[in-house]
Amino acid sequence: MQEHKLIIMRHAKSDGSEENRSDFDRPLTTRGRKAAKSMGKWLKKNQYSMDRIICSPALRAKQTCQLVLKKLGITENNVLWEAKIYESSLKNLLSLVNQYSKGAHTLFIIGHNPGLDQLLCYLSRDPPRLSSSDKLLTSAAVAVLDYGNAAITTKPHQAYLQYLIRPKEL
Repeated sequence: MQEHKLIIMRHAKSDGSEENRSDFDRPLTTRGRKAAKSMGKWLKKNQYSMDRIICSPALRAKQTCQLVLKKLGITENNVLWEAKIYESSLKNLLSLVNQYSKGAHTLFIIGHNPGLDQLLCYLSRDPPRLSSSDKLLTSAAVAVLDYGNAAITTKPHQAYLQYLIRPKEL
């Protein structure tokens, strides 16, 4: 029987220096592009096959997704661009997980904080460890929640946090 996993990824480092750009339209920095590619390589090395991919359509999340998928050899046609991920609350993210996890063994979500931090803490059995800078999901970080043979659920503290990988740790 195939295991069920929820993979959560925060978008990579974005550029907020241009005053005339909206938050939604902020692109990745050079560092962000490099980190997204590194995380894509890590996901490929660990052989995660994504049944369903949902991503915020904000530019920085979209670019992160595109760079990761390129490393995984997955086409962008497989992505569901979900506007509700942008600036989403925990409640809305839980609703999206419920909606998109049905029939999926591995659901991959790419989005934003603080919602993704809240989602990770809510679903994980054990409190996730903070980075050296006291952050949870740093830019481009990936968390892999393992549900074993049970279906992905949004009940609190049901998933084992298999990995929490940050680009600086690779």
